[in-house]
Amino acid sequence: MQKDDYWFRAKRSGWGWALPIRWQGWLVYGVSLALLVSVFLLFPPDRHVVPFMIGTWAVLLALIAICRLKGEPPRWGK
Repeated sequence: MQKDDYWFRAKRSGWGWALPIRWQGWLVYGVSLALLVSVFLLFPPDRHVVPFMIGTWAVLLALIAICRLKGEPPRWGK
């Protein structure tokens, strides 16, 4: 992938990604936030612990997968 195609810049130190550098990355962040709020409203953690945890983990793992696919390679270990 070319450098101009990345949605997320790699962090300067450590492993992971910094804030988005393109509008697509910001859209992914916004959708993730909306999904997390929806999970909280649909499955309140005080009444539906397991569905709340499954929904939360699903959203976070999807966010990490998108960052991995559309972000710069992490610099950790270089």
